[in-house]
Amino acid sequence: MRTLIVGGTLVNEGKATEASLVIEEGNIAAVLPGNQHPDASFDETIDASGCFVLPGIIDDHVHFREPGLTEKADLDTESRAAAAGGVTSFFDMPNTVPQTTTLEALDEKFRLAAQKSHVNYSFFFGATNDNADLFPQLPVTRIPGIKLFMGSSTGNMLVDRDASLRHIFKTAPLPLMVHCEDTSIINQNMEEVKKAWGDDPPVTMHPLIRSEAACLASTRKAIELAEEYGTRLHVAHVSTAEELDLISRFTPHASRLTPMITAEACVGYLCFTMLDHERLGARIKVNPAIKSPVDQFMLRQALTDGTIAVVATDHAPHLLSQKQGGCVKAASGMPMIQFSLVTMLELVDEGVLSIGQLVNLMCHQPARLFGVAQRGFLRPSYRADVTIVRPHSPWTVTADCIESRCGWSPMEGHTFQWRVERTLCNGHTVYADGRVDSGYIGEEIKFCHTP
Repeated sequence: MRTLIVGGTLVNEGKATEASLVIEEGNIAAVLPGNQHPDASFDETIDASGCFVLPGIIDDHVHFREPGLTEKADLDTESRAAAAGGVTSFFDMPNTVPQTTTLEALDEKFRLAAQKSHVNYSFFFGATNDNADLFPQLPVTRIPGIKLFMGSSTGNMLVDRDASLRHIFKTAPLPLMVHCEDTSIINQNMEEVKKAWGDDPPVTMHPLIRSEAACLASTRKAIELAEEYGTRLHVAHVSTAEELDLISRFTPHASRLTPMITAEACVGYLCFTMLDHERLGARIKVNPAIKSPVDQFMLRQALTDGTIAVVATDHAPHLLSQKQGGCVKAASGMPMIQFSLVTMLELVDEGVLSIGQLVNLMCHQPARLFGVAQRGFLRPSYRADVTIVRPHSPWTVTADCIESRCGWSPMEGHTFQWRVERTLCNGHTVYADGRVDSGYIGEEIKFCHTP
């Protein structure tokens, strides 16, 4: 199969240039500058005139809910949503049922994905208080890293014993992605808020319960442990300006191939603030809580100063029936993967970052930091994961266009100015013209972890 993508503006490695892509047997065979056309025949020619051609988006943080929670979502439905959103690769989290905390559970996820995922896939292994002895047996070329919950969240995978935390940080052979919230502070805040608001406080109280102090205390502890043991630490879904201050002192090391401590921003924290709880209620209730407009402003600034290394979604679907209630009863998490890229492109239009910086945060950096083999860039010999987006093409999110099984989105009713025109996964068009090719199955991602 030979494919030519012609007429578009390629955004890759800090440059936006008019160029054509030649794809052969699922790989990028050539990048041709200008309007060059090779003297060869093609099975398919894709006219990308007026569009931007990007590397396929890599989302390093999703919850696709399979196995065990498939009433909310599964690998089929959520990888469809990924394809429709221009995401060609995802790393799934371990808080499923059963939890991905044994080698057998990890193997089962790979088996399911090889049958059901329409884009490329891999899975984090979950750390617990007592499973670090399994670390030497982990298949390091198959997984991006180890997920550690230093705060209680959906799935109850909290690791709270100091000895266990130290053993995990000391022995982790792979990047350690950490959910940082101090559960004791959260519990204390909850009790105080309940005294004033009752057993299920309104969701507007969520940012006061899962507070800035809770995030800061846990992130500080994670950084101290990483420095003590030389651990490769990746702080998930940073939500506060204070955490950014802590992490920013490591950004001078960004010239290293793999900085020791990096941070992830998630799209929801960049497009919403705590004030949006008044409008959207529990639809945007997530852990950690979305914080103040000042925190959002500082997170946006950190996209361009090197403090934030990657942008992901923390895509976490629940049924709307499970999102009813307040701080206690409503589930935490929201689906965002189908609309993450177009949301970030809106920030490009607003001047928050350039489209080249977006590609760095959503394609290049996830590939670099986790050692993704042959993906994340538009380079000859790399797998042909390509996302084509069109500007000045307004459309409004409605329920009937949502691919996620949960059937809702906090973006419903919003009109975007960018559109995902086409998503190619390993050279195959998995999404175009508003339709996902449900017969296509993506590939298992391979990793080359470096010190």
